[in-house]
Amino acid sequence: MSSELLVRIERGPLTESVHHGHIAVVEAKGSLLAYAGDAGYLTFARSAAKPLQAVPVIEAGADRRFGLTGEQIALMCASHNGESEHVRTVADMLGKLGLAPDALLCGSHYPFHEPAADRMKRAGEEPTRLHNNCSGKHAGMLALARIMNAPTGGYVSPDHPVQQAMLRAIADLAGVSPGRIRLGTDGCGVPVFGLPLDRLAYAFATLGAPARLDEPRAAACRTILDAVRNHPHYMAGTDRFDTRLIEATGGRIIGKMGAEGVFALTAPGEGAALAVKIADGAQRALYPAVVEALIQLGWLKPDERAALAPFHRPPVRNWSKDEVGAVVPDFKLH
Repeated sequence: MSSELLVRIERGPLTESVHHGHIAVVEAKGSLLAYAGDAGYLTFARSAAKPLQAVPVIEAGADRRFGLTGEQIALMCASHNGESEHVRTVADMLGKLGLAPDALLCGSHYPFHEPAADRMKRAGEEPTRLHNNCSGKHAGMLALARIMNAPTGGYVSPDHPVQQAMLRAIADLAGVSPGRIRLGTDGCGVPVFGLPLDRLAYAFATLGAPARLDEPRAAACRTILDAVRNHPHYMAGTDRFDTRLIEATGGRIIGKMGAEGVFALTAPGEGAALAVKIADGAQRALYPAVVEALIQLGWLKPDERAALAPFHRPPVRNWSKDEVGAVVPDFKLH
C-alpha cells in the first residue's frame, strides 16, 4: 500500500509543499485499530527504539546494582538536549560504572539546545561525547556490558553480547523473531532496528501494557515508564515535543521521536500505541501528524490538546517573524 498525504505546508492561499507517510495504531493484544498509508511499512525505528533498548538493561538489574536514579533511567531512553543537567547526569552515571566519558563510543556534537550550544561556542568550548544526544543510551549499554561481564570496548558491534541482548528484547516486545529485524547502523554507531511500523507500535503497546511478558521483563517496562513519567525533562529537554507530551498528559502518554520522521508512543490507559513515519523524513511534519492522530483517536483531553496546540499546527514565519502560513495536518485515520 502506498503512503498517504499527512501534512500540508500552507503559505498564503497556496499549498506549497506536502508530506506523505504512514501511521499504525495497535492495541496491546496485537490487533490493528487504525491506520493511514501502509501500517506494515518497513522502516528503521531510529531513536524511537531507545525506551525499548533500555528494557534489557533494567531487566538485568542495572538500576539496583549501580544505584541508578530515575533521571538516569529516563536519560537512557532519551535523545537529550545536552543541557547542563543532562551532561552532569550522564557523567554521574558513568562514574557509578567506574568508567570515564571516553568509554562512550557515540561521537560528539554540540547540544541540541541552542542556548547551551551558543554558550559553549562563545566560551570556545568543544563538545564532548557527554553532549551527544545518545550518551544516556550508550551509558546504559555500558552498564549492561558490566553486568554481563562483557567487554566495554566494542559494545557498538552487532555481534557484541549487549547488542545481541537488545536485539532479542526488541524482537520479543515487537512479537517477531530476531531474524525478521533488519539491521543498519544508527547515527551514534550502534545497530538500528528495521521493523514494520505496526510491529514498532506493538512493541510500544507492550511497553505500556506488558502483561504478556515474563515478569522480570514486564517489571523493567514498568520501571522505565515510571522513570520517564516522573522525569520528563530527561526524556528530551526544554521546548522538546517528547518532554511536552509527557508533561501535558501527566504521563498518560509517553512517546519517543526518531530521526528521519519516526515517532512511537504508548498510551497505557488506552491499552494501545501508535507509530508514525513521515515518508520523506521531514521532522516539521512529524509532530503535527502525531498530535492530529491523538486527537482523532480521542486520546487527548481538552486541556492536553490546548497544551500541545503549538505542535499541532505550527506557524510558518518569515525572517521578520511574521506569520505567513502554517504546517497543517490533513488526513483521516482509517
